Amino acid sequence: MDGWRSAGLQRIGRFLTLGVRSLHKRLLLGLAIGWIVVVAAILLSTWNSGQRLIREVSDEHLEYEARAIAEMIEQEVQLRFETLRRLAVQLPAPRAQSAALLRTELRHNDALLALFDGLVVMDREGRIVADWPRVAGRQGLSESDKDYFSFQRQVGGPYVSEPFFGRASQTPMLLFSVPLTGSDGEFAGLLGGAVNILQGRFFEKLRRIRIGEQGFATLMSSSGKVLVHPDLRWILRDVPAPEQNPWLDLALSGWQGNAVGPLAGGQMALQAYRQVWSASWIVGVMVPREQAFAPLQWFVRRMWLVGTLTVVVMLGLLWWLLRLALWPLTRLERQIHAVGQGLRERVDLRTRSTELTRVTETFNRVVEKQRLAESELLDRQAFLDAVLASSPVSMFIYDLDGHLRYINPAMTALTGYDLATYRQRSFGAHIHPSDREDVRDHWKDTLATGRDFQRQYRYLTANGETIWVESQASLVRLADGRPLGFVGTLKDITHTREMEALQRWEAEHDPLTGLLNRRGFERRMEEALADWLKCGKPSALVFFDLDRFKPINDEGGHALGDDMLQRVADAASTRIRKSDSLARYGGDEFALLMSGCRREQAMNTAEALREAIEAVCVEHQGKSYRVTLSLGVTSFQPDDHDVDSLMQRADQASYRAKAEGRNRTMVG
Repeated sequence: MDGWRSAGLQRIGRFLTLGVRSLHKRLLLGLAIGWIVVVAAILLSTWNSGQRLIREVSDEHLEYEARAIAEMIEQEVQLRFETLRRLAVQLPAPRAQSAALLRTELRHNDALLALFDGLVVMDREGRIVADWPRVAGRQGLSESDKDYFSFQRQVGGPYVSEPFFGRASQTPMLLFSVPLTGSDGEFAGLLGGAVNILQGRFFEKLRRIRIGEQGFATLMSSSGKVLVHPDLRWILRDVPAPEQNPWLDLALSGWQGNAVGPLAGGQMALQAYRQVWSASWIVGVMVPREQAFAPLQWFVRRMWLVGTLTVVVMLGLLWWLLRLALWPLTRLERQIHAVGQGLRERVDLRTRSTELTRVTETFNRVVEKQRLAESELLDRQAFLDAVLASSPVSMFIYDLDGHLRYINPAMTALTGYDLATYRQRSFGAHIHPSDREDVRDHWKDTLATGRDFQRQYRYLTANGETIWVESQASLVRLADGRPLGFVGTLKDITHTREMEALQRWEAEHDPLTGLLNRRGFERRMEEALADWLKCGKPSALVFFDLDRFKPINDEGGHALGDDMLQRVADAASTRIRKSDSLARYGGDEFALLMSGCRREQAMNTAEALREAIEAVCVEHQGKSYRVTLSLGVTSFQPDDHDVDSLMQRADQASYRAKAEGRNRTMVG
């Protein structure tokens, strides 16, 4: 009991030790998680707010850039239109005869080449009458199929053409054009200023525009052709499809505004679009999102670093503070461990912590109550041990899990096994194999439900003897209703079982011959009838009595008659099957039930019985006595529904055999 007390106190000490360590780590972990959550929340808030602010600033900046570029291009376009209009007033009507005069006039306005890469004059039929500077093969070409010529002839007014390749120069170009009118105000041709898209000064300014490291400006025609792009491979190519950048598709339809969309390479970018209405162009300003958010990312990374360092420093400081604050718990654990080892009587923890003081007082009260309970338990256990040891009844105790905890000396004396032997072997190992499964099933039910266990079964003792026992076990509960275990008894009932078996045998057997008596035979007849009615199993019945038996009784007395009856029983038993039922039905009458046998086979057996009994004799005062048999044989018939009809037929056949001269077999 002292060992149990010490082990219990040690378990309490280990529990509190684990609790102190777990509390320290748990508090430290909780504070660490708290700091990490705070830092993460600050960084996340900073990131979201920064993204929103940067997006607003970037949108304003891109909108400003796009508007400024669009206004600049608008001014440049208007300047070129105005210049062409002024020159158009000075030119004579474009005819083939005036080509030289037109070239001279164009050459005198050579200063316009600062705005254009070339000047051309077309007549009302769309043929180039004059150009400057001269390009071989240009004069005389017809441009009547071009969109800009059709516009001037039908509408008139300043116009910027779609990009095209010059047939003479073979370079990508644009044409700024104004109409030429005659004295009558009718369309007489057009004056155009050509701009080289790749090498002209007009677009060179736009190609040089950069916004940050990767941002750029682009110029597109309303038909979807790229006019200006920092990557020259994109010049005169179609803009990306609407599925790739829907905002660009809206801009081609006249929309202006800011958006976030993918570039041609798939990179997401902040975008701004503005229209150049006079030329039907669209200005696009693109800044990759990574570039726009790069300062914010740099700032957040620095904040992560500062936050991480702060958390590490704070955790170190908190670890030291928590260890200092929880030191009284360590002292409490050590004193509890000492109490468990028996080195102290109680815990004496001097601390200012109200909670720990209460824990100390509670622990001391528990220890004191435990000592009192242990003392009382020791007294009760000593009393119980004495009662169980002196009890003549074999007793055992199992716990709720089915483990044997105790057997008294009476059980060891009965079975020959001690407690250690029982614990080494599984439940049921000492039970007879024929009864083992039944006992195990009922014992499992008792363990699962708490119902009482009561069985009679055969038991194998240590000396190899098989005995019959009666086992009973009941669930024991504490005063509060909690189950404690199972207490049971084991009783030797071998003698009782033997007496019961003997009584059952005597009730159905003839004491003189050892054969079945009338009662036992009729029970087997009922069983045979049930088999016949249920599944058609055949059975045959043989009735016979002894011929000339009365003189044996009269001359030799009943002792000689009994001797003859025993000899007849022995001789008949050797001529039948083990499954057959032979009975002394009464006096010198016998009956034989042959289960599963038909009448023909029964006739053969009857003849064998008749011959065997004919050879039996007894002697008395020098005289030999013999008997013969008169036998009646029958079997179950389809209309048989009780054993009486079968037995009457056999009995009547036996009487006929006796009436017709004895020592013969008749069929009923």
